Amino acid sequence: MIKLNFEKYKDKVKACWIGKNIGGTTGTPYEGCREYLSVEGFSTPKGTVLANDDLDLQLVWLNAVEKLGMKGINSTSLGEFWLSFIGPYWNEYGIGKANMKAGILPPLSGDYHNEWKHSNGAWIRTEIWACLQPGRPDVALEYAIEDAQVDHGSGEGTYAAAFVATMQSCAFVFDDIRTCIDIALAKIPESCRVAITIRKVIECYESKMPIREARDTVLNMNADIGDGWFEAPSNVGYVVLGLLYGEGDFKKSILYAVNCGDDTDCTGATVGATLGILYGTKELPKDWVEYIGDKIESIAIMTGMGAVSYPKTCSELTERVVALAPTTMSCRLDWTYTNVGYGKTAYVKIGFTDGDDEIPTNMKESYISFVRGKEVMDKLRPNTINVEMLLAKAYVTMLDGIDITPNGELRVKIEFEYNRDVFGIITNRLSLRWWLPEGFSVTGKNFVCLPTWRSAHSAVTTEEYVIKAGEKVDAVNDVVIEVKFDGRVYRGYIHIPLMG
Repeated sequence: MIKLNFEKYKDKVKACWIGKNIGGTTGTPYEGCREYLSVEGFSTPKGTVLANDDLDLQLVWLNAVEKLGMKGINSTSLGEFWLSFIGPYWNEYGIGKANMKAGILPPLSGDYHNEWKHSNGAWIRTEIWACLQPGRPDVALEYAIEDAQVDHGSGEGTYAAAFVATMQSCAFVFDDIRTCIDIALAKIPESCRVAITIRKVIECYESKMPIREARDTVLNMNADIGDGWFEAPSNVGYVVLGLLYGEGDFKKSILYAVNCGDDTDCTGATVGATLGILYGTKELPKDWVEYIGDKIESIAIMTGMGAVSYPKTCSELTERVVALAPTTMSCRLDWTYTNVGYGKTAYVKIGFTDGDDEIPTNMKESYISFVRGKEVMDKLRPNTINVEMLLAKAYVTMLDGIDITPNGELRVKIEFEYNRDVFGIITNRLSLRWWLPEGFSVTGKNFVCLPTWRSAHSAVTTEEYVIKAGEKVDAVNDVVIEVKFDGRVYRGYIHIPLMG
């Protein structure tokens, strides 16, 4: 059990939003610059806060949590809020929205024909999950992934979001940024480009490589992704570069990141927010805080819809976030199985106190060894639909994608496992009924047996099917699988959209 002083937590949340505004306003005028820069501070008049979608999207997510509660948050519900309240069609935002409007649900909406899924749109909006799950990095990671999959699917943008959310959640309980980076790095796959880039930045810093040379190293190693521009691995690398080379100095850290060029509003904003969480308002430079003020300016929210009320100041945003914290931090306190034996590990429990923080001394090792975040990352696969039904979970992988031609065939792999988080193990057989477009057919088993209770702690049942189209194929062809659990009243449904 970790106990956080509530006022200290609240102060860190406020410093997060102010820091994000400072870094975003510093970097925005240089967004897209390819050369190494020499920015020394604000280029805007005093009292000016530049609008930034990095923060805007999180104001919509705040409304989603206020309306649905934390347990109502997943990629599908966030997708609905996105379609209703977020206007721009920029890059991955536009591809994700267009796919959802065509009936392609997340995470496929972020994967399907998305050349921008390795870009920056997701890791720039993670602070809301860290602030609602302080000191619970594996939970913050899960929500950041649900968020990122809407427009990044299984791309590097989603790995980047998992890293940043974990790092920021850890910043509520640790006072050094390197510890936060190490824990976050342990949660994402070693082979993903984000992880490779971060390890390279750490190597550059530890070898005392000059900062510009370190920046060029990162730029060159990722030149093959998106023409080397506006991609997540390098830009998260610039964030880590600023945090390490800045060595705790707020101004230097932001300026080091911004001067790397590229997506400068995002790198500056994330560095500012992360250090705000780490140190609180007392370490924010007073002259910059006074210069920027408390306002929030919006650019990406569709305010005319009427259902969304978003904060106009960092102070108001702070009050609304911390008001949610006692309930959001009580979610996911259930036990979850590990991958070995019958051992169990629990999510970290957080409580508030009006006294001193109470943080166990071995928390770094505990966070790194905790398996939940790694298990979540392992299920992040291209062209996969994740369906959490009341009694079971299904992972549907479209082995040949979702594009279908007349008389064409597509292979489908479905993995079933118990939804132990809710009911434990309740039945061993599932019956499947396929609802297909006219002229379509499917081959494969209609009955699925789940693992017995003796092995269910680690096993899943995998079945493969082949869907064959008829002579006529529509623009969107909806396939629905009805899942009946023997001896139970509940039925689950899996939706697979096939694109003609």
